[in-house]
Amino acid sequence: MKPDRLFIGIDSGTQGTKAVLFSENSQGIIAQAHAEYAMMENEQGGREQDPEIWINACRRVMSDLLQDPDVSCSSIKGIGVSGQQHGMVPLDKKNQVIRPAKLWCDTQTTAQCKALTQALGGEAALIKRIGNRMAEGFTASKILWLKENEPAHYDRLDRVLLPHDYINFWLTGQKRTECGDASGTAYFDVKNRTWATKVLDAIDATGKLSDCLPELISSQEPCGYIRKELMAEFGFSKDTLVSSGGGDNMMAAIGTGNVVPGVVTASLGTSGTIYAYSDTPVMDKQGVLACFCSSTNGWLPLVCTMNVTVATEVVRKVLKLSLAEMNTLAATAEPGSQGIILLPYFNGERTPPLPNARGSFHGLTPLNFTRENLSHAAMEGATMGLRYGMNILRDHGVSPTEIRLTGGGAKSGLWRQLAADMFDCPVISPVAEEAGALGAALQAYWCWNNESQDKMTLAAITDMFIKMDPDTRCEPDSNASQLYDTLFEDYLKINAAQAPLFHGY
Repeated sequence: MKPDRLFIGIDSGTQGTKAVLFSENSQGIIAQAHAEYAMMENEQGGREQDPEIWINACRRVMSDLLQDPDVSCSSIKGIGVSGQQHGMVPLDKKNQVIRPAKLWCDTQTTAQCKALTQALGGEAALIKRIGNRMAEGFTASKILWLKENEPAHYDRLDRVLLPHDYINFWLTGQKRTECGDASGTAYFDVKNRTWATKVLDAIDATGKLSDCLPELISSQEPCGYIRKELMAEFGFSKDTLVSSGGGDNMMAAIGTGNVVPGVVTASLGTSGTIYAYSDTPVMDKQGVLACFCSSTNGWLPLVCTMNVTVATEVVRKVLKLSLAEMNTLAATAEPGSQGIILLPYFNGERTPPLPNARGSFHGLTPLNFTRENLSHAAMEGATMGLRYGMNILRDHGVSPTEIRLTGGGAKSGLWRQLAADMFDCPVISPVAEEAGALGAALQAYWCWNNESQDKMTLAAITDMFIKMDPDTRCEPDSNASQLYDTLFEDYLKINAAQAPLFHGY
């Protein structure tokens, strides 16, 4: 057997960091590691983390992966990083983090979003200019918030990095980014793959901000090679490359084989996303569909919701249930939860665009107000937003024959069947559950291959290494799908009726 070549994939998320060790010879994952952490929250919608906890977590998971004495560090050819999108990591001239990173789920910047949108000619003009609207979670409004609310910190600003860029900087010493993750900043022109200078000028007319952005590289390029300090710490060789990396959704697309037209992925994670690959930009005039680049040099039209396992976790904790107990209870409820509908907007909401929204149960009666129905309605309510997104994708020409599910919710057979019924489409999950980390490892493999081998296409790589688990396949039940058609119309009506109330929060 030829000498094995190994690749590390790191997925740095909101609740923790996961890592996998991918083996070329074994054609799969041979080791996994995980480290958890928390975030800082306030009642004004602030959601923040100290980037140092990401670095500490990366150190821990890489150390855990390398504990096996049979793993030779000299066999590790590349590292890929997947990171939570949209976060703002501000650095000063000494490369020190100025303040905690504001995260994707931070909704404290609504006023800045409105001001920037107005300054740039309104939402339609902004979408035409950059391909996206100014969503509250995106990075641009966070920078303006910093400038307006913490001017002393803004004065120190020398570089703005996204979370995965910051981890790449720690690994390599290079401040670079790629188009996939950059597309979620709202100061990036998705169609032309360049920084959007008009947006940057609207944030800061002095031109300072343009000088604070990292270098753009293409998806298959290395960000750099491992720093000598980390070579000494972990035993890596000097030719261990670090790929461009990307946002968590972009990496999960690779990890589910979503790198060619016709494949759709839905993630049932802390937040929810549903997306498809495209060879050309897919721009939504309403701005609900995010027109992102992929981390494969293509595009990734995507819809994001902010509350999926957030919703089930809130309900689970208030009912004092274990995860297994919640699943067991929910499985005894009927589709539709006897008329209960949850608007799961505990963190506000991006899709539908209701950043100031709050969660609420509807349709409660003395008879249906049970733990079973509440547990089931939490899953249904979290999936409604993803159906909203799937409808938008279909309106833009995406017609899936199956949907590939990832994220913690996809581990539940009940939730997979619910998703199949809600989408009225077969669903299936990959064999490898950690799609983001695996996607990062495979992007590193692609990058290394292009640097040293015969330049395999990424599609050829995913065809070779991404396998679906036939035991997870669920076909839609026609009766349940018809019921969810009606329930979804009710969901839309409740949203419309309740939306005016959210502006008071």
